[in-house]
Amino acid sequence: MSKEKIAQLRKHVSPFEKSDIRISVRQMINTILPFLVSWFLAYQLLSVSIFLTLPFTLIAAGFVVRMFIIFHDCTHGSFFKNKKTNAIVGTITGVLTLFPYEKWKREHAIHHASSGNLDKRGVGDIWVMTIEEYIEASKWTRLKYRLYRHPLVMFGLGPLWLILVTSRFNRKDARKKERHNTYLINISLVVLYSALIYLIGWQAFLIVQGTTMFIAGVLGIWLFYVQHTFEDSYFEDEQEWDYVKAAIEGSSYYELPKVLQWVTGNIGFHHVHHLSPRMPNYHLEKAHTSTPPLQRATTIGLFSSLKSLHYKLYDANTKTFVTFREVRHLLRRANAA
Repeated sequence: MSKEKIAQLRKHVSPFEKSDIRISVRQMINTILPFLVSWFLAYQLLSVSIFLTLPFTLIAAGFVVRMFIIFHDCTHGSFFKNKKTNAIVGTITGVLTLFPYEKWKREHAIHHASSGNLDKRGVGDIWVMTIEEYIEASKWTRLKYRLYRHPLVMFGLGPLWLILVTSRFNRKDARKKERHNTYLINISLVVLYSALIYLIGWQAFLIVQGTTMFIAGVLGIWLFYVQHTFEDSYFEDEQEWDYVKAAIEGSSYYELPKVLQWVTGNIGFHHVHHLSPRMPNYHLEKAHTSTPPLQRATTIGLFSSLKSLHYKLYDANTKTFVTFREVRHLLRRANAA
């Protein structure tokens, strides 16, 4: 894409980069309130049957995902025009979704600035190794990578690790503001959860809140994973890397049923979001449908997206993801050498 076409593309999407306070407030109401109601119903039905509770924890988890999109937009400064308002709402939704606002804001900004850049992996992204790196790695590193990419680990242990460990501690190089925000959210969670356990008991709390947040975590990791892990996703070395190409070719358009699109806050239009992080979630679809170049992004459906579970390594020569089985012969040859 020429510089002129890139400039035209940015100009075309710029009108959608403005937040609308009425839509933002309405989205908060139709997300947070139903979450609280479904959570309360899940608890109330626990006295009848756990099998009646579980469907409502699933519904509550869906609203947690939608709430996370609000949190996510706040970290980009796109949900409200006012920076302070974004920080306040982002911190509150951070408590409700278990994510530290300032920490996630920083790491996610790095992800956007380096997505698809083979020389700048490691912060705010899914661990991806190239075939060459995998072949040259030690047996221990290859084992860790295979475990990391296994669905049971990524979507089973991943949510627990994300919620209980990585989101609870600051990075060593975190600045004072970031550290204090993480402390604030952690203390708020201790107070809130202690009160809930006191009121409803630890068993009910663990069943309702534990199940809700675990399901939400699985869904969140899946969305992030599938929208950057598809057969011909974009990855390049630093010298060849291009921000616009990384956005449109390295992020998929996840075409979901309308109900799921609403629940996931339009994040399926991930290519649009990566091109324009300052665009609020409720404008993503409009930008996509009115901008022909954006419609060329790789489209994946609900069922076709399951193929991404097989993609484990990136082939820098063919520019595609491959399976472990496809490189088995290369590994045997390297071990025999």
